[in-house]
Amino acid sequence: MLNELTNETHTPTPSPPAFDPALDGDDLEFRAIFHPLGFAIEIATNRPEVLEAAAELWGFTSPLRECPVAQIRILVSGSSSTECPPGPTYNCQRHLVTLIADSDNYATCDLRASFGFARITHATLRHRLYLQYHFLEAMALGILSAINAPALHAACVSLHDQGFLLCGPSGAGKSTLSYACARAGFVYTTDDASYLLRQADHPRVVGQSHKIRFRPHGRQLFPELQGRTLTPRMEGKPSIEVPTAELRIHTAEEVPIHHLVLLDRQFSGKASIEYCATSIAIERLQEGLYPTLDIRQEQISAMRILENLPTWKLRYSRLDEAIDCLRSLTGAKGYNA
Repeated sequence: MLNELTNETHTPTPSPPAFDPALDGDDLEFRAIFHPLGFAIEIATNRPEVLEAAAELWGFTSPLRECPVAQIRILVSGSSSTECPPGPTYNCQRHLVTLIADSDNYATCDLRASFGFARITHATLRHRLYLQYHFLEAMALGILSAINAPALHAACVSLHDQGFLLCGPSGAGKSTLSYACARAGFVYTTDDASYLLRQADHPRVVGQSHKIRFRPHGRQLFPELQGRTLTPRMEGKPSIEVPTAELRIHTAEEVPIHHLVLLDRQFSGKASIEYCATSIAIERLQEGLYPTLDIRQEQISAMRILENLPTWKLRYSRLDEAIDCLRSLTGAKGYNA
Protein backbone atom coordinates (compact mmCIF):
# COMPACT_ATOMS: atom_id res chain seq x y z
CA MET A 1 0.00 0.00 0.00
CA LEU A 2 2.85 2.38 0.80
CA ASN A 3 4.45 1.66 -2.55
CA GLU A 4 1.13 2.24 -4.25
CA LEU A 5 0.83 5.59 -2.55
CA THR A 6 4.34 6.74 -3.27
CA ASN A 7 4.14 5.60 -6.88
CA GLU A 8 0.74 7.15 -7.43
CA THR A 9 0.54 9.17 -10.60
CA HIS A 10 -0.40 12.78 -9.79
CA THR A 11 -2.35 14.93 -12.21
CA PRO A 12 -0.18 17.93 -13.10
CA THR A 13 -1.40 21.23 -11.72
CA PRO A 14 -2.99 23.08 -14.60
CA SER A 15 -1.32 26.30 -15.65
CA PRO A 16 -3.25 29.46 -14.81
CA PRO A 17 -5.53 30.76 -17.54
CA ALA A 18 -4.39 33.61 -19.75
CA PHE A 19 -4.85 36.95 -18.07
CA ASP A 20 -8.21 38.50 -18.91
CA PRO A 21 -8.23 42.33 -18.89
CA ALA A 22 -11.94 42.20 -18.12
CA LEU A 23 -11.06 41.01 -14.64
CA ASP A 24 -8.53 43.71 -13.78
CA GLY A 25 -7.39 46.96 -15.35
CA ASP A 26 -3.65 46.43 -14.83
CA ASP A 27 -3.23 45.11 -18.36
CA LEU A 28 -4.96 48.05 -20.06
CA GLU A 29 -1.82 49.77 -21.22
CA PHE A 30 -3.19 52.98 -22.73
CA ARG A 31 -4.15 55.52 -20.08
CA ALA A 32 -4.91 59.23 -19.92
CA ILE A 33 -6.65 61.66 -17.60
CA PHE A 34 -9.35 63.98 -18.96
CA HIS A 35 -11.42 66.67 -17.24
CA PRO A 36 -15.07 66.62 -18.34
CA LEU A 37 -16.90 69.38 -16.42
CA GLY A 38 -13.56 70.14 -14.76
CA PHE A 39 -13.48 66.84 -12.83
CA ALA A 40 -10.66 64.33 -13.32
CA ILE A 41 -11.42 60.99 -14.95
CA GLU A 42 -8.76 58.43 -15.87
CA ILE A 43 -9.57 56.25 -18.86
CA ALA A 44 -7.65 52.98 -19.21
CA THR A 45 -8.01 50.85 -22.34
CA ASN A 46 -6.23 48.36 -24.59
CA ARG A 47 -6.74 50.46 -27.74
CA PRO A 48 -5.40 53.99 -28.32
CA GLU A 49 -8.42 54.88 -30.48
CA VAL A 50 -10.52 55.03 -27.32
CA LEU A 51 -8.28 57.75 -25.92
CA GLU A 52 -8.38 59.57 -29.26
CA ALA A 53 -12.18 59.60 -29.11
CA ALA A 54 -12.07 60.88 -25.53
CA ALA A 55 -9.58 63.58 -26.52
CA GLU A 56 -12.03 64.85 -29.15
CA LEU A 57 -14.59 65.29 -26.39
CA TRP A 58 -12.44 66.61 -23.53
CA GLY A 59 -8.88 67.14 -24.74
CA PHE A 60 -9.23 70.91 -24.39
CA THR A 61 -10.84 70.95 -20.92
CA SER A 62 -8.81 71.78 -17.83
CA PRO A 63 -9.02 70.76 -14.16
CA LEU A 64 -11.30 73.13 -12.28
CA ARG A 65 -11.80 71.26 -9.01
CA GLU A 66 -9.83 69.15 -6.57
CA CYS A 67 -11.48 65.77 -6.12
CA PRO A 68 -10.66 62.06 -6.25
CA VAL A 69 -9.99 60.79 -9.77
CA ALA A 70 -12.86 58.76 -11.22
CA GLN A 71 -11.90 55.71 -13.27
CA ILE A 72 -13.27 54.21 -16.47
CA ARG A 73 -11.87 51.03 -18.04
CA ILE A 74 -12.76 50.09 -21.60
CA LEU A 75 -11.79 46.73 -23.09
CA VAL A 76 -12.03 46.36 -26.88
CA SER A 77 -12.32 42.74 -27.97
CA GLY A 78 -14.17 40.08 -29.89
CA SER A 79 -16.78 40.03 -32.66
CA SER A 80 -16.05 40.22 -36.37
CA SER A 81 -19.15 42.32 -37.05
CA THR A 82 -18.68 45.64 -38.83
CA GLU A 83 -22.16 46.98 -38.07
CA CYS A 84 -22.80 49.68 -35.51
CA PRO A 85 -24.57 48.17 -32.47
CA PRO A 86 -28.07 49.27 -31.47
CA GLY A 87 -28.54 52.01 -28.92
CA PRO A 88 -28.05 50.59 -25.42
CA THR A 89 -30.75 50.15 -22.83
CA TYR A 90 -30.12 51.67 -19.40
CA ASN A 91 -30.99 50.07 -16.09
CA CYS A 92 -30.19 51.13 -12.56
CA GLN A 93 -30.45 49.65 -9.10
CA ARG A 94 -29.38 51.90 -6.24
CA HIS A 95 -25.88 53.07 -7.19
CA LEU A 96 -25.29 50.58 -10.02
CA VAL A 97 -26.03 51.38 -13.67
CA THR A 98 -25.82 49.06 -16.68
CA LEU A 99 -25.70 50.03 -20.35
CA ILE A 100 -26.39 47.07 -22.63
CA ALA A 101 -26.38 47.35 -26.41
CA ASP A 102 -25.88 43.64 -27.09
CA SER A 103 -23.92 40.67 -25.74
CA ASP A 104 -20.61 42.14 -26.92
CA ASN A 105 -21.17 45.82 -26.08
CA TYR A 106 -22.08 46.71 -22.53
CA ALA A 107 -20.97 48.71 -19.51
CA THR A 108 -21.44 48.81 -15.75
CA CYS A 109 -20.93 51.87 -13.56
CA ASP A 110 -20.66 52.01 -9.78
CA LEU A 111 -21.70 55.57 -8.98
CA ARG A 112 -20.63 55.36 -5.35
CA ALA A 113 -17.14 54.23 -6.27
CA SER A 114 -16.88 56.62 -9.27
CA PHE A 115 -15.88 53.65 -11.40
CA GLY A 116 -17.04 52.18 -14.68
CA PHE A 117 -16.09 49.25 -16.91
CA ALA A 118 -17.13 48.69 -20.53
CA ARG A 119 -16.54 45.92 -23.03
CA ILE A 120 -16.98 46.94 -26.68
CA THR A 121 -16.18 45.53 -30.10
CA HIS A 122 -13.92 46.78 -32.86
CA ALA A 123 -17.06 47.78 -34.79
CA THR A 124 -18.05 50.08 -31.97
CA LEU A 125 -14.55 51.51 -32.00
CA ARG A 126 -14.90 52.36 -35.69
CA HIS A 127 -18.23 54.14 -35.17
CA ARG A 128 -16.71 56.97 -33.16
CA LEU A 129 -19.82 59.13 -32.66
CA TYR A 130 -21.62 56.11 -31.27
CA LEU A 131 -18.71 55.32 -28.94
CA GLN A 132 -18.51 58.91 -27.74
CA TYR A 133 -22.23 59.43 -27.18
CA HIS A 134 -23.34 56.07 -25.79
CA PHE A 135 -20.27 54.99 -23.84
CA LEU A 136 -17.73 57.72 -23.14
CA GLU A 137 -20.17 60.57 -22.42
CA ALA A 138 -22.84 58.36 -20.88
CA MET A 139 -20.39 56.75 -18.46
CA ALA A 140 -18.31 59.81 -17.57
CA LEU A 141 -21.17 62.27 -17.18
CA GLY A 142 -23.31 59.68 -15.41
CA ILE A 143 -20.59 59.04 -12.83
CA LEU A 144 -19.86 62.75 -12.30
CA SER A 145 -23.46 63.93 -12.15
CA ALA A 146 -24.58 61.30 -9.65
CA ILE A 147 -22.41 62.56 -6.82
CA ASN A 148 -20.44 65.65 -7.78
CA ALA A 149 -22.78 67.76 -9.93
CA PRO A 150 -26.44 66.77 -10.44
CA ALA A 151 -27.53 67.18 -14.06
CA LEU A 152 -30.42 69.61 -14.51
CA HIS A 153 -32.48 69.66 -17.69
CA ALA A 154 -31.89 73.36 -18.28
CA ALA A 155 -29.96 75.75 -20.50
CA CYS A 156 -27.65 78.39 -19.06
CA VAL A 157 -26.58 81.83 -20.28
CA SER A 158 -25.28 84.89 -18.47
CA LEU A 159 -25.07 88.65 -18.94
CA HIS A 160 -23.24 91.24 -16.82
CA ASP A 161 -22.06 88.41 -14.54
CA GLN A 162 -25.64 87.31 -13.82
CA GLY A 163 -26.48 83.73 -14.74
CA PHE A 164 -29.87 82.54 -16.00
CA LEU A 165 -31.00 78.93 -15.69
CA LEU A 166 -33.59 78.38 -18.44
CA CYS A 167 -35.82 75.42 -17.65
CA GLY A 168 -38.95 73.98 -19.15
CA PRO A 169 -40.34 70.86 -20.82
CA SER A 170 -38.90 69.39 -23.99
CA GLY A 171 -39.82 71.71 -26.85
CA ALA A 172 -39.91 74.86 -24.72
CA GLY A 173 -37.04 76.29 -26.77
CA LYS A 174 -34.12 76.04 -24.34
CA SER A 175 -31.48 75.41 -27.02
CA THR A 176 -32.89 77.93 -29.48
CA LEU A 177 -33.25 80.70 -26.91
CA SER A 178 -29.85 80.09 -25.33
CA TYR A 179 -28.16 80.42 -28.71
CA ALA A 180 -30.25 83.45 -29.67
CA CYS A 181 -29.13 85.05 -26.41
CA ALA A 182 -25.50 84.25 -27.23
CA ARG A 183 -25.87 85.87 -30.65
CA ALA A 184 -27.22 88.96 -28.88
CA GLY A 185 -24.20 89.30 -26.58
CA PHE A 186 -24.94 86.92 -23.70
CA VAL A 187 -22.35 84.37 -22.61
CA TYR A 188 -23.25 80.78 -23.47
CA THR A 189 -22.67 77.87 -21.08
CA THR A 190 -25.04 75.10 -22.13
CA ASP A 191 -28.15 74.48 -24.20
CA ASP A 192 -29.70 71.53 -22.42
CA ALA A 193 -27.78 70.05 -19.48
CA SER A 194 -26.58 72.25 -16.62
CA TYR A 195 -24.57 70.51 -13.91
CA LEU A 196 -25.15 72.01 -10.46
CA LEU A 197 -21.93 72.06 -8.48
CA ARG A 198 -22.15 70.66 -4.98
CA GLN A 199 -20.27 72.10 -2.00
CA ALA A 200 -20.55 75.63 -3.39
CA ASP A 201 -21.55 78.55 -1.18
CA HIS A 202 -23.90 79.90 -3.85
CA PRO A 203 -25.53 78.33 -6.94
CA ARG A 204 -23.04 77.59 -9.71
CA VAL A 205 -23.40 75.40 -12.77
CA VAL A 206 -20.94 73.98 -15.25
CA GLY A 207 -21.78 72.93 -18.78
CA GLN A 208 -20.28 71.62 -21.98
CA SER A 209 -19.89 75.05 -23.50
CA HIS A 210 -17.84 73.76 -26.43
CA LYS A 211 -20.90 72.52 -28.33
CA ILE A 212 -24.54 73.28 -28.95
CA ARG A 213 -27.33 71.22 -30.45
CA PHE A 214 -30.17 72.48 -32.60
CA ARG A 215 -33.37 70.91 -33.83
CA PRO A 216 -33.57 70.75 -37.64
CA HIS A 217 -35.83 73.83 -37.77
CA GLY A 218 -32.91 75.85 -36.36
CA ARG A 219 -31.67 76.15 -39.93
CA GLN A 220 -34.70 78.31 -40.66
CA LEU A 221 -33.99 80.62 -37.71
CA PHE A 222 -30.23 81.05 -37.99
CA PRO A 223 -28.66 81.52 -41.45
CA GLU A 224 -25.25 80.26 -40.25
CA LEU A 225 -26.75 76.78 -39.83
CA GLN A 226 -27.68 76.49 -43.49
CA GLY A 227 -26.00 73.54 -45.12
CA ARG A 228 -25.25 71.74 -41.86
CA THR A 229 -26.42 68.15 -41.75
CA LEU A 230 -27.96 66.18 -38.93
CA THR A 231 -25.52 64.62 -36.50
CA PRO A 232 -25.83 60.81 -36.69
CA ARG A 233 -27.36 59.46 -33.48
CA MET A 234 -28.77 56.10 -32.61
CA GLU A 235 -31.69 57.44 -30.61
CA GLY A 236 -33.43 60.60 -29.50
CA LYS A 237 -34.67 63.57 -31.50
CA PRO A 238 -32.71 64.47 -34.65
CA SER A 239 -30.27 67.29 -34.04
CA ILE A 240 -27.52 69.38 -35.56
CA GLU A 241 -24.48 69.48 -33.27
CA VAL A 242 -22.12 72.39 -33.82
CA PRO A 243 -18.86 73.32 -32.04
CA THR A 244 -19.37 76.75 -30.50
CA ALA A 245 -15.89 77.73 -31.71
CA GLU A 246 -17.39 77.89 -35.19
CA LEU A 247 -20.21 80.25 -34.17
CA ARG A 248 -18.32 83.33 -32.92
CA ILE A 249 -20.04 83.56 -29.57
CA HIS A 250 -18.68 84.07 -26.06
CA THR A 251 -18.69 80.98 -23.85
CA ALA A 252 -17.95 80.07 -20.23
CA GLU A 253 -17.70 76.58 -18.77
CA GLU A 254 -18.86 77.66 -15.32
CA VAL A 255 -21.08 80.51 -14.10
CA PRO A 256 -22.92 81.59 -10.94
CA ILE A 257 -26.71 81.48 -11.17
CA HIS A 258 -28.84 84.47 -10.16
CA HIS A 259 -32.20 83.76 -11.84
CA LEU A 260 -34.38 80.72 -12.49
CA VAL A 261 -36.48 81.19 -15.63
CA LEU A 262 -39.36 78.88 -16.50
CA LEU A 263 -39.99 79.01 -20.25
CA ASP A 264 -43.53 79.06 -21.62
CA ARG A 265 -43.31 79.30 -25.39
CA GLN A 266 -46.46 80.49 -27.12
CA PHE A 267 -47.55 80.48 -30.76
CA SER A 268 -48.31 84.19 -30.72
CA GLY A 269 -48.56 87.20 -28.46
CA LYS A 270 -46.17 89.69 -26.93
CA ALA A 271 -43.50 88.38 -24.57
CA SER A 272 -43.91 88.94 -20.84
CA ILE A 273 -41.97 87.99 -17.74
CA GLU A 274 -43.29 87.86 -14.18
CA TYR A 275 -42.45 86.36 -10.81
CA CYS A 276 -43.54 82.82 -10.12
CA ALA A 277 -43.07 80.37 -7.26
CA THR A 278 -39.56 78.97 -7.09
CA SER A 279 -41.01 75.59 -6.12
CA ILE A 280 -42.60 75.28 -9.57
CA ALA A 281 -39.26 75.62 -11.36
CA ILE A 282 -37.49 73.31 -8.89
CA GLU A 283 -40.15 70.63 -9.35
CA ARG A 284 -39.60 70.87 -13.08
CA LEU A 285 -35.85 70.51 -12.64
CA GLN A 286 -36.25 67.53 -10.32
CA GLU A 287 -38.00 65.54 -13.02
CA GLY A 288 -34.68 64.77 -14.68
CA LEU A 289 -32.74 63.66 -11.61
CA TYR A 290 -31.35 60.17 -11.05
CA PRO A 291 -34.27 57.74 -10.63
CA THR A 292 -33.27 55.58 -7.66
CA LEU A 293 -34.16 56.85 -4.22
CA ASP A 294 -30.86 57.14 -2.36
CA ILE A 295 -28.90 59.09 -4.97
CA ARG A 296 -31.99 61.06 -6.01
CA GLN A 297 -32.44 62.25 -2.42
CA GLU A 298 -28.84 63.44 -2.32
CA GLN A 299 -29.37 65.36 -5.56
CA ILE A 300 -32.58 66.93 -4.27
CA SER A 301 -30.69 67.99 -1.17
CA ALA A 302 -28.04 69.63 -3.37
CA MET A 303 -30.78 71.57 -5.17
CA ARG A 304 -31.84 73.35 -1.99
CA ILE A 305 -29.25 75.98 -2.78
CA LEU A 306 -31.61 77.13 -5.56
CA GLU A 307 -34.52 77.85 -3.22
CA ASN A 308 -33.58 81.49 -2.55
CA LEU A 309 -33.23 82.45 -6.20
CA PRO A 310 -35.78 84.79 -7.77
CA THR A 311 -37.86 82.79 -10.23
CA TRP A 312 -39.62 84.03 -13.33
CA LYS A 313 -42.06 82.73 -15.91
CA LEU A 314 -41.18 83.89 -19.41
CA ARG A 315 -43.99 83.72 -21.97
CA TYR A 316 -42.79 84.37 -25.48
CA SER A 317 -43.20 83.61 -29.14
CA ARG A 318 -40.52 85.89 -30.62
CA LEU A 319 -36.89 85.33 -29.71
CA ASP A 320 -35.96 89.02 -29.78
CA GLU A 321 -38.71 89.88 -27.30
CA ALA A 322 -37.68 87.02 -25.00
CA ILE A 323 -34.09 88.28 -25.06
CA ASP A 324 -35.26 91.78 -24.12
CA CYS A 325 -37.18 90.32 -21.16
CA LEU A 326 -34.10 88.50 -19.90
CA ARG A 327 -31.93 91.55 -20.43
CA SER A 328 -34.31 93.60 -18.28
CA LEU A 329 -33.64 91.27 -15.32
CA THR A 330 -29.99 92.21 -15.10
CA GLY A 331 -31.03 95.33 -13.20
CA ALA A 332 -33.33 93.35 -10.89
CA LYS A 333 -32.22 92.19 -7.46
CA GLY A 334 -30.49 88.85 -7.84
CA TYR A 335 -29.33 86.15 -5.45
CA ASN A 336 -27.94 87.36 -2.17
CA ALA A 337 -25.40 84.78 -1.00
